Amino acid sequence: MERLHPSDPSRIAGHRLLGRLGAGGMGVVYLGRTADGALAAVKVIRAEYADEADFRARFRREAAIAARVDSPWAVRVTGADPDAAEPWLATAFVPGPSLAEAVAAHGPLPLRAVRILGKALARALDVMHGQGLVHRDVKPGNVLLGMDGPRLIDFGIARGGEHTALTSTDVILGTPGFLSPEQARGRAAEPAGDVFSLGCLLAYAATGRLPFGTGAVDAVLYRTVHDEPEFGPEVLADPELTALLRTALAKHPDIRPTARELDESLTEDDPGGGTGWLPDPVVASIAERAAGLLALPGIEETLADPAAEPTVGAGGRPQGRTVSRRRLLRLASAGAVVAAGGGVVAALASRRGAVDPGAPAGREWLIGVHADLSGPQAVIGKAQLQGVELAVAAFNSRPDRPFTASVRRVDDAGDPTRSARVAAELAGTPDVLAVVGPTGNASVMTCLEVYGEAALPLLSVSALGTTFGVADRRSFFQTCSLSLGQGHAVALQLVQARGARRVGLLCDRAGDAEGWQAVLQVSRTLAVVAPQVVPYARVLPRESGNELPAVLADLLAQGVDGIFCTGTPARTAQAVRWLDGAGFKGPRVADYTVVGEEFLSAAGPAAEGWQVLAPYTGPDSPPVLEHVVGEHRSGSPIGPWAAEAYDTAGLVLDRLVTAARAGGGRPTRAELLAALGRGTYRGVVKEYAFDERQQVKGNAYFVHHIDRGRLRHLGAAPQSPAG
Repeated sequence: MERLHPSDPSRIAGHRLLGRLGAGGMGVVYLGRTADGALAAVKVIRAEYADEADFRARFRREAAIAARVDSPWAVRVTGADPDAAEPWLATAFVPGPSLAEAVAAHGPLPLRAVRILGKALARALDVMHGQGLVHRDVKPGNVLLGMDGPRLIDFGIARGGEHTALTSTDVILGTPGFLSPEQARGRAAEPAGDVFSLGCLLAYAATGRLPFGTGAVDAVLYRTVHDEPEFGPEVLADPELTALLRTALAKHPDIRPTARELDESLTEDDPGGGTGWLPDPVVASIAERAAGLLALPGIEETLADPAAEPTVGAGGRPQGRTVSRRRLLRLASAGAVVAAGGGVVAALASRRGAVDPGAPAGREWLIGVHADLSGPQAVIGKAQLQGVELAVAAFNSRPDRPFTASVRRVDDAGDPTRSARVAAELAGTPDVLAVVGPTGNASVMTCLEVYGEAALPLLSVSALGTTFGVADRRSFFQTCSLSLGQGHAVALQLVQARGARRVGLLCDRAGDAEGWQAVLQVSRTLAVVAPQVVPYARVLPRESGNELPAVLADLLAQGVDGIFCTGTPARTAQAVRWLDGAGFKGPRVADYTVVGEEFLSAAGPAAEGWQVLAPYTGPDSPPVLEHVVGEHRSGSPIGPWAAEAYDTAGLVLDRLVTAARAGGGRPTRAELLAALGRGTYRGVVKEYAFDERQQVKGNAYFVHHIDRGRLRHLGAAPQSPAG
């Protein structure tokens, strides 16, 4: 939980506010306490949205819908005022992780727990549907696991079946991967769509995977409409549950059971009033969240400029000052501290200046680094940590800096489960304003929802996959060109720069899925820019035995004069050695994701002359040598990706400085998130600007070649057919 900001109210109607639970572009969620001691999550919408008639109508509908849902398995509404200057809605506070967090951190649930969960959520939906309401966004992130059972939350896009004025039938609302086929086609949602979404949710809870896979949004939606779900061995081990989920995920809504029928078909008790149905690690997480309530401070008055410090009443209008000017001056002149429930909070008198006016004295401006520092990609993770630390050191050496920055590092060891845990650690540290990372694609999916819920900007330097389309991307930026762009750069390099006329493509399915995408992109690019060049592709099965020599011999027999290889480091090195032994000396390019110490060591002298097209510049490139290495020389040489991490940290610091010097002091995470998506930043490597998906614009790739066992930077790769 984050402390209240100076501009935050101390009260909202009958709620005394304890702190911030989260903030996003549309508003803030506070933790509040009522006069009788009950805790509530109080959602307040920013005034600029409240001024829009259609948004106020949606919020009014949300409040009315939520108030009509009376189920022990749906979060209970405790108060609302849709007509306030800043509309607000209060619900009972559930101190527990979401189902998404629990599965990411601890793995799939046992099948009995899945059936019990399904029974509770089906009952919540049955109550909603009985009121003529449709939730429209049933997903793991909207299910909280509390000490007294699961709760369905977030009725923000739920609506009554008769209310259609605000929803066009060709607009898709909901979360791809959990949407029904009819929603994927843009049709109006019905109760049967909620049942389909619940089926997807239960399959995810049982396996940790989405039944229609991941990838680009349009691909997931296509599979939802046309393909059968994949449950995996975990679900298939229970024929009864498998049959029930297949019916719930039927393509035609009329075939699916109702929520009540689904409840009746699940032969388990409901969760009752406890956590005995959940695995011990999940129960421990719930208990840890609940125990945190015992450490909550007492009511903390916000001590900013009283003129700007309103208390919000039932009508949402300011109702006087939280702290009188006389008392504020007395506290400030005495250097007083306010004891609040055992916590000590410095009294602040200034709203402007270089130091964050909205925090206790000594509060840090932290940039988090979420990296693999001890696992399979530790070389890359450590290089990125080094780049961020160099950027922060350079910033702190400036005499005109408006604040001093620091770095907070966490190590996920390349483990997706651990990634969710360390993400929660950074997200739960209020002083962390942005995070650089994670290092690899596998660590991204499990942490996106954690950072998204906290509105904490996450800027990945080297996790450049395209398989995150159905995840919560609201705070996720990719600061280097996507790995999919490698295929375009490789095609131009082989044909235009190296003169190949018959390109061989070797795709080893044991490697990253992005390698296969790169192979496809090579073929597509050649068809456009060099239709006279005929590619010849071979695929090596994932469980390949000794097929590699025969596959390579077939490539050479086809007369290829240039080659691109993807796969794993070990098997790509094996291909490199075979081609060297066969005397092939044409243009040779290896997938950048495999070229590291393992590959270079295994390939040995056979790798000499091979090229790599990568979205990172070399640590030996002139700009990096001048600005990163030359100005801030450290005790050890910097590695690949360090310069890009240096630039990414520089981008964050630039936006923080802009906010501090604009007179606003320390920005919120949500404000920084919005600022990162605007404008252009000129870094050492390139310019950084983002598209609507928060991916860096352009396709900046760089050419490297292997010389005496090391990767050497040659320059920028061709960017267009004109080269």
